[in-house]
Amino acid sequence: MLWLVLGGLTLFLFLGGLRAFEHASVTTIKSLFTWIAALAGISLALLLVLTGREGIALGALTLFGPLIWQRWKASHPAAASGTQRQAPPPPRRQGNMSAEEAYEVLGLHPGATEAEIRAAHHRLMRTAHPDSGGSDWLATRVNLARDVLIGRAGSGGRRSGQ
Repeated sequence: MLWLVLGGLTLFLFLGGLRAFEHASVTTIKSLFTWIAALAGISLALLLVLTGREGIALGALTLFGPLIWQRWKASHPAAASGTQRQAPPPPRRQGNMSAEEAYEVLGLHPGATEAEIRAAHHRLMRTAHPDSGGSDWLATRVNLARDVLIGRAGSGGRRSGQ
């Protein structure tokens, strides 16, 4: 009976993990594999120490040094470069975006042309997209700003259906 319960629990955890993996972003999956590799290396080093092979374990851990330093620099850019940390993004807000906010998000002046709006959107999405290391929230804001301004720019002269 105990094995049946443990098997059911294992299956439940496995299926839950698959569901979470299905909805994860590319950067999250990369981070997961990096953590798995790091834990495997530390486990290997611990096993080598326990079996009396400390020299090999120390050599293996020194191979992880550059990887650990690179990961630490990536997660602490202000500390690694000696600059001040950026302020966190403003709190999320529900509702529509005004034209003034849209111009501010895209870094444009009021009255910008559709070509300028599209160029600013393209420029910002290269860094704001989640696949490029950006955030879902920021990419959504940039897309919403473009939609608000293109919708306003397109509704001035002609309407669909006329």
